[in-house]
This record gives sequence, C-alpha cells and structure tokens, in this order.
Amino acid sequence: MNPADSDNRSTSVSATSRTVLTGSDIERVLTRIAHEIIEANKGTKDLVLLGIPTRGYPLAQRLGQRIAAADPTVDLESLVGQLDVTMYRDDLRHGTSRTPSPTRIPAQGLDDQVVVLVDDVLFSGRTIRAALDALADIGRPRTVRLAVLVDRGHRQLPIRADHVGKNLPTALSEKVQVRLAETDQSDGTPITDVVIEGGA
Repeated sequence: MNPADSDNRSTSVSATSRTVLTGSDIERVLTRIAHEIIEANKGTKDLVLLGIPTRGYPLAQRLGQRIAAADPTVDLESLVGQLDVTMYRDDLRHGTSRTPSPTRIPAQGLDDQVVVLVDDVLFSGRTIRAALDALADIGRPRTVRLAVLVDRGHRQLPIRADHVGKNLPTALSEKVQVRLAETDQSDGTPITDVVIEGGA
C-alpha cells in the first residue's frame, strides 16, 4: 500500500460512515472463500495461507479454521502463517514508520507449495507487490494466489485477487475500514465489520 492505504487501518469512525459488511456477513464471505480455495486447489494438498499483518493474519486464521473443518486431515499449524512485508514496502524511503511484525512460515516451507496470500483490503496493489518480493526471498512456491475480504478498486499495479469477499467501488476520498474482533475494540468491546467513511 502507499501512504493513502494506511487510512484503511484506522479504527475511528466518523458520523458519515456506513457499514457495508456486518460481522455475520464477514463470516459468510469467509466460508465461501474457504470453499473456493479448496476447489481451486482441488483439495488441501500443499496449501499454505499467509496472512499479511495486521488484519490479513486473523482473516487467514479464520479461513484456515474453515478449511480444516472441511478436511479434518488438515493441520492448522502447517496451513496458516504470517508474512510481514514492512521492509519490502516502497514507501519506506518517504520516512513512513512501521513496526515490523514477525513472519511465521509453516515448517514445510514454501517451496513447491500453493500459497494463498490473505489481506483485508486490496487497494493500490502495492502491499501485494511487497508481499511477492518478500516471498521471493523466502522460497519458491508452485503457485501464488490472492484472497481479500474487500476489493475497493483504484489499482496502481496490475494485480488482481483470485478470491474476493466483496467488490466495493469507492471514491478515492473515502476510507474503507475493516474492523475485526481480533484486532479492534470500541470502548473495550470487540467489533467486527467493514465500514466506508467520508467521501463527497
């Protein structure tokens, strides 16, 4: 993501916000995506889900739980990992400060695996490009696919998601905020939804 993408990570919501996905909507979307991933892979063999911090990782965990429920032979520890892309971002030279998260790669590694990158919002495509660069330094997957909860358009790079929860046309002046119980709280209460804030 470019600096504008960081707006997607805010948890404050203005009076002009509107909810486009509720918690139950997100659960249904994730169930559908999990089945799409299994179908595209023709099963769960050699499958690895890598979530991109911050919200991509809990989404990958939720997807992994659904995949494991569909195939009890799946080991969640071998299925789900986390890929930090902080040092591969193209906005570091602009002085953007970010705290790296740990990268956690399943024990079998990534060579000849089918890797599904998981993120919350696909916007410019720059975060995914950084993720691809990070992957290249770790291993050589057989295939790399992309699953996102929301695709809001405005791509700056030729990157397309294979699995999309919701296509959400937006204005550049709007902010898409994904709030998950694992990462976000309001007055101490976990919240899960997707909202659009602002715009003309």
